[in-house]
Amino acid sequence: MHTLIQSVLGLWYVLGALAQTEIKLVADENVTLPCRHSLGHLGTQSLDIEWLSNISDYGKQVLLSYSGGQVYDAENHKGRYSFVSKYLEGDASLFIRSLQPSDAGQYICKVKNAGQYTWSYITVIVLVKPSELACSSEGEQLEGKNLTLKCKSSAGTKPLNYRWFRVNLKDAVERPMQSTARSGPENQLLLHNLSKTDNGSYRCEVSNEVGMRICDVHVTVQRVSNTGILAGVTCGVVVGVFLIFLTVWLLFRKKDFKKKEEEEYFNEIREDAEAPKARLVKPGSSSSDSRSSQSGSSSTRSTTNSALRSQRTHSTQETPHGEQRHHCLEKI
Repeated sequence: MHTLIQSVLGLWYVLGALAQTEIKLVADENVTLPCRHSLGHLGTQSLDIEWLSNISDYGKQVLLSYSGGQVYDAENHKGRYSFVSKYLEGDASLFIRSLQPSDAGQYICKVKNAGQYTWSYITVIVLVKPSELACSSEGEQLEGKNLTLKCKSSAGTKPLNYRWFRVNLKDAVERPMQSTARSGPENQLLLHNLSKTDNGSYRCEVSNEVGMRICDVHVTVQRVSNTGILAGVTCGVVVGVFLIFLTVWLLFRKKDFKKKEEEEYFNEIREDAEAPKARLVKPGSSSSDSRSSQSGSSSTRSTTNSALRSQRTHSTQETPHGEQRHHCLEKI
């Protein structure tokens, strides 16, 4: 019986000395990891405290320690880790400044006091709040059109829960949605067949177990402008009239071009028919043509000589005697 009691006490001591804790902490906040100890009869002279981390790929690393009356911290983590103010009086908790998601993992507090060791194991889970939301709308805010409201958080510990609702910004009171509003994929809100009753503010809310973010989208539905319709109709009429005139002009041009082609074609036929007639020569007629040309040339010469003789005779009768002599000498 006495042996059984000693075994239970020993197990309890071991379990107490190897205490393990899991805690959830929020990123970007300053946090404290608990570790307590009791001073022995030797006081602080035999006290050693050491905080280690097992969060890197290189195994355990010493973050902070106390030994021989001095505090030592790691060179690559200066300023991020420190003891609380009463670490010599029994509170050896570790203070971490601005916790980061990369700080998640296992931490070990080892206390040596008067030759006895106490180990505390703490597993840290870092939770990240949802990031700032990016909200937007896609589509025209006109009557009869469809509008899509979008909402997205780029970071945060999952699950992220999204919710759209209509809100009165003056008193932040939630208002009912129109029957045409539907939830869409990727946290979207779809507004179909817009009307003036859809005017207002729509709020997107995203949350997880450590935080919440909101953003608002304002919708103001406008009537379709008659000016735009009239401008569209006018442009259509102008374009239609222009096309009609262009078609008529092209038809007349085509008709004139065809008529001109026909006239040129008939002129070419007429010229081709008249040209050979002027050059027509019968076979065997070359000698007679030469004889006729020779007789024609001789008759022409005799006619010319007769004319010259008659002219000289006439000039002789009219010229004085001295001039006749001179004329005779020229003749000789």
